[in-house]
Amino acid sequence: GQLGTNFYVKSRKKTDSLPNVFFDDTEVSYRDDNRFIWFHHEENDEAEDFHNNEYHSDEKVVDDANSLPPRHYDEWDYISESYRPDWATVYERLHPSGDSNKIDRLMEKHDGLAKRLKKMIEALKPQNKKRIRFQEEGEELDLDVAIRSVIDFKSGQAPDPRINYSHTTDSRNIAVMLLVDTSQSLNERNQETGQTLLELSEEALAITAWTIEQLGDKFAIGGFCSDTRHEVRYQHIKGYSEHYGDEVKSRIAAMEASYSTRMGAAMRHAAHYLEAQQAEKKLMLILTDGEPADIDTKDPQVLIQDTHKAVEELKSKGIYSYCITLDPNADEYVETIFDNHYTVIDHVDKLPEKLPQVFMKITQ
Repeated sequence: GQLGTNFYVKSRKKTDSLPNVFFDDTEVSYRDDNRFIWFHHEENDEAEDFHNNEYHSDEKVVDDANSLPPRHYDEWDYISESYRPDWATVYERLHPSGDSNKIDRLMEKHDGLAKRLKKMIEALKPQNKKRIRFQEEGEELDLDVAIRSVIDFKSGQAPDPRINYSHTTDSRNIAVMLLVDTSQSLNERNQETGQTLLELSEEALAITAWTIEQLGDKFAIGGFCSDTRHEVRYQHIKGYSEHYGDEVKSRIAAMEASYSTRMGAAMRHAAHYLEAQQAEKKLMLILTDGEPADIDTKDPQVLIQDTHKAVEELKSKGIYSYCITLDPNADEYVETIFDNHYTVIDHVDKLPEKLPQVFMKITQ
């Protein structure tokens, strides 16, 4: 209070200087822990140093009916071998919608592929049947129980009405998170097909989603990109409770590519949804066209090592991570991140065919 102020005035020297602390645009939340007071300015660390803030002026990330409050995630610093607390900020919002008929037309285009996949799907579906006895209503008459019931009836005892049995099959108990890189580089065109990598990714995602739906597995879809650690964008395309119908298809049809690839933060965020699912096996399938990178990080190993750390974190939670990459030079870094749990698609035009096949192979 006043005593402290008087002491400071009397004891202060002319050579003393105040810390370079900034309070512009500081929002202090209810019951805040006062960490904002000790936030010192870091050179080249403010979001506005890297872009012109058009995104913030045109569409509010937080103040939007389709957005969630931001979440902060630690990021691994491989040099100090420690976490940077609350380093990356993830903004999640519902993906905008487009024309769901676009996805239906894509499926018609790949009708031959869908028929081939259908045969693979039938082979993957559980075939082991279990007989459930003592059913009042069922598929067939259980002769042993029926004969016993007749004997009971003739002897004056109450017959057991559960004289039928039915069958059930062992179901696949898998929960899947499809995490799709939607960074700027997906706007590049494939020379063989003339399509952008984003268009090929849309096709592959639609066919894979259809495949997973046919198998009856629980799955969700998220897209991500980043514009520095201050703004990692996570787009909700499909939730676990949502049916793969026109609404989800319309979101896939509206996918756009922009900015960079801060993969570790996106994986940690998506893992919250996957971890909450009741399933024996949990798989995060990442589709990307390049290494983790962002414009505020010059050392490429920073985000490569952080993403590898994210893979380890997910593994400790019972989540298996697998990467499908379109980068022909991915071997230089992808093994560092995912060990041998990855596939490189050499011919990008084959992605719509390869992605669902890889999924079925690693979940059979």
